Amino acid sequence: MTAKRWIALAIAAALFVVSTFASVLWSVAKLDFKKEFTSAFNMNATYDTDIIKTGNPANKIAVLTVNGTIQDTGEGASLLNSGTYNHQFFMNQLDEILDNHQVKGVLLKVNSPGGGTNESKQIYEKIVQIKKERKIPVYVSMGSMAASGGYYISAPADKIFADEETITGSIGVIMQGLDYSKLAKKYGIEFNTIKTGPYKDIMNGSREMTDAERKLLQDMVNDSYGRFVKVVADGRGMSQKEVKKIADGRIMNGSQAVKAGLVDQIGYSEDALQSLMKDHHLEGAEVYEYTSLDDWASLFSSKINTLLGGSTEKEAITKLLTKNSAPRMMYLYGEE
Repeated sequence: MTAKRWIALAIAAALFVVSTFASVLWSVAKLDFKKEFTSAFNMNATYDTDIIKTGNPANKIAVLTVNGTIQDTGEGASLLNSGTYNHQFFMNQLDEILDNHQVKGVLLKVNSPGGGTNESKQIYEKIVQIKKERKIPVYVSMGSMAASGGYYISAPADKIFADEETITGSIGVIMQGLDYSKLAKKYGIEFNTIKTGPYKDIMNGSREMTDAERKLLQDMVNDSYGRFVKVVADGRGMSQKEVKKIADGRIMNGSQAVKAGLVDQIGYSEDALQSLMKDHHLEGAEVYEYTSLDDWASLFSSKINTLLGGSTEKEAITKLLTKNSAPRMMYLYGEE
């Protein structure tokens, strides 16, 4: 390759890097301006809205999305991982709907394998509160998956839509931990643990679980399972006995879920929205969704991923850095 070609490539690369970071800085500047402008009217605002369908602003339909594992990491987006579900941001949306009397209906789009029992319960209780205090309809549109905790948060909806190929169900609770004690013994690895009580290191992978510990944890799991069954029974107008017949952790597709009484109708999100409008005389309503004002980190993450490209090493490091090793109860289908 000639010297001129090398120089041309270097100039092109420099221009690309400069233009990329310039676009990032400009986008961040626009976000800061939007945040400052919004703050002038609402000091606690962390979101903006995008109008999906124009209509009467006095009659609004809010479209909410739960996409990904339902868990509160305690952090927003990072440079390594922009993430798909932000628990606090979603809870803020529900709080805003509770206070905004222009909102006359909610469409919740769920594409999730479930997640933490606590986070799922928080969402469920807030949706129930909205329905009770605001007396507005909540419809659910299930994506490719709305299983376990994804179904838990869908259960209180007035009407649930799913595609024939949607994976749903998986009603139950799971708690997992690793037991590597035999492997450690094989390689002569010993663990020294100082603790204040017999259960302080419960589910510690360095030793086998005792029968007493297993019973204690099973009682906790059974307690959460009982709440899950009641949530489904209350939401679907079924008896707890009827729910337990299908609440054995099994998954089902959308067609099977309709037959089981877990889903009302086969259809996509567009069908759910049209049904919501027609059923509650909201044909002329404005339809909108929320966007975060705190997504500058996601912006950088997107640009960095474009520059560096995805890699299995980066994904592995990110998972290692963000994974919580402590066992916890989950309304979850598949791996965390």
